[in-house]
Amino acid sequence: MGLSVGIVGLPNVGKSTTFNALTKAQNAQSENYPFCTIEPNKAVVPVPDFRLKELAEIVSPEKIQNSTIDFVDIAGLVKGASRGEGLGNKFLSNIRDVEVILHMVRCFDDGNITHVEGDINPLRDIEIIEGELIFSDMEQLDRKIEKLTRDAKMQKDAKSKLELAKELREHLDEIKPVATFTKKDDEIFIELDRELRFLSNKEIIYGANTDEDGLLEDNNYVKILQEYAKESGFEVIKLCAKIEEELIGLEDDEANEFLEELGIKESGLEQIIKSAYTKLGLISYFTAGVKEVRSWTIKKGWTAPKSASVIHNDFEKGFIRAEVISYDDFIKFKGDQGSKDAGKMRLEGKEYIVQDGDVMHFRFNV
Repeated sequence: MGLSVGIVGLPNVGKSTTFNALTKAQNAQSENYPFCTIEPNKAVVPVPDFRLKELAEIVSPEKIQNSTIDFVDIAGLVKGASRGEGLGNKFLSNIRDVEVILHMVRCFDDGNITHVEGDINPLRDIEIIEGELIFSDMEQLDRKIEKLTRDAKMQKDAKSKLELAKELREHLDEIKPVATFTKKDDEIFIELDRELRFLSNKEIIYGANTDEDGLLEDNNYVKILQEYAKESGFEVIKLCAKIEEELIGLEDDEANEFLEELGIKESGLEQIIKSAYTKLGLISYFTAGVKEVRSWTIKKGWTAPKSASVIHNDFEKGFIRAEVISYDDFIKFKGDQGSKDAGKMRLEGKEYIVQDGDVMHFRFNV
């Protein structure tokens, strides 16, 4: 199951630098001028999970396979992007394909790094970007309303769709994001969002790009952003792109020691992935054998057959039952056999709801 995070923001706020740091790959050009990124850079990044290493120490597999997350570095947006300024329409279309937006906001002063708006102002920067997302949604919705207006003359169900679309358009007219529309639970809206993939309805994480001092102690820019995010119901993750870059190439133990010396518990990557998983309601289960120990990403609340489908569709179609051991029991009793002997292996059927950390073996027949 794929998870895609799009990194957006004004030009020159540290998006590509952050992308390089987060993906541990210097494959996104990072320069001190706007629009150095034109095509979206993409990278598939393994999801950090300490449990895989613990499982592998017991099973001794040939390989370890993490779940993955796609990071997409989308070129800098500017005021007027929805009207095509700075190739904005092209860049906005790239955002439609991601599930979560990591909105990078510059929260540090540095006279050597230019800012497209001339000075540092996190709230102004957010207003520009999120305004452009709303304007783009307006254009999408206007085209849909035109079509529904024609269809409503012949199709009864088009009338109700048209009414809701017009209500949503009035909401957007007030420069309010789709995310705050009061009828988001309506089946008609859900269908409309599935088709148009509204930009201003996507989950947002704010990445406060600070200098090293701001990372250790919140500066005024960070405090302003945190207060705004709290009122809006969003999360702020502080990053220092420069420090994240210094982590590139370090072994895990070295990276952890480096972070500890700075008084930091987790890297920006780990914080972003955890937040994205939470926002999208995702969890992981494991398969553990001599060939591989592997993490699989699923939606929280999925049944065993549905969860098995991420391995192969045939697993869902021919599902018989699942052998399940909790992660804690697997570690405590040193694997499959120890867990069986301790009575900790369960046979679960089609109605079982998979839990985060379950170690599973599926029995199926096709």
